Amino acid sequence: MRSRFEPDRKLTGRMLVTMFLLGLLYVAFIAALIVLLKSVALVVVIAVALLGAQYWFSDRIAMYAMRSRVVSPEEEPELHGIVDRLCATADMPKPKVAVSDMDLPNAFATGRNPNKSVVCVTRGLQRRLDPAELQGVLAHELSHVAHRDVAVITIASFLGVIAGLIVRFAFYSQLFGRGRRDQNTAAIFALVLLVSAAVYAISFLLIRALSRYRELAADRAGALLTGRPSALASALTKVSGDIARIPTEDLRTAQTFNAFFFTPALGPGTTLSNIFATHPPLQKRLDALAEISARLGDEAP
Repeated sequence: MRSRFEPDRKLTGRMLVTMFLLGLLYVAFIAALIVLLKSVALVVVIAVALLGAQYWFSDRIAMYAMRSRVVSPEEEPELHGIVDRLCATADMPKPKVAVSDMDLPNAFATGRNPNKSVVCVTRGLQRRLDPAELQGVLAHELSHVAHRDVAVITIASFLGVIAGLIVRFAFYSQLFGRGRRDQNTAAIFALVLLVSAAVYAISFLLIRALSRYRELAADRAGALLTGRPSALASALTKVSGDIARIPTEDLRTAQTFNAFFFTPALGPGTTLSNIFATHPPLQKRLDALAEISARLGDEAP
């Protein structure tokens, strides 16, 4: 069977360019740390350990943070049935299926490759969407898995994670001595702080730009797979509207994983510039789906 998740050359190109730029930034960052800290072994060990941990355990961290658990077909027959049909249509390996007990209506995919992936939906999403809308959301998430952009985002975000950790460590530590004998140490860590902050800012912007495009690509691929762009548009409208009514305190944990979500966990009154957003504006996503719907002759129910 030929996969209906055909290669997305524009998405692949953007991922390659982003990874190349982040790679250059990573090399420069590690080189700067080695020069400043004068310890090749320490920097390399820390960098390799953190990269390995993020690559191998990011899915477990996301699952734990979202209070998710893998469910069997006996526990969730309808959910597994939808995933089975979509995977058969797309001719792709079936990922593990998980459910989060959170009422926050959302879904995400995680995993380092299609054979080690998990697709998760929240109880809040299941409760709010009808089967056609849920199918559209799951097709969107399966597109992320098929195009391997979950792994790319995970690896790409590593540089920002390590830079952010160093910034926090330098900011909160007591390494900035007040005496003369500590002036050299203070100067070195001030430079490390500045370099790390600059690296974090650059990687942040690069990842956000890639993340916004990958969401549009997943919307398009998911809509073409199901042939029902209107159902995906309806799900987007419902979920975005309901998230705006979720209490702010309930969104704080989830916001850490916004880049992986079907739609960002942002509460009412949140104003972010497009350049900082992990997802395109809702209207842009709806307009793109409307164009696909017109081409396919799909009519909203």
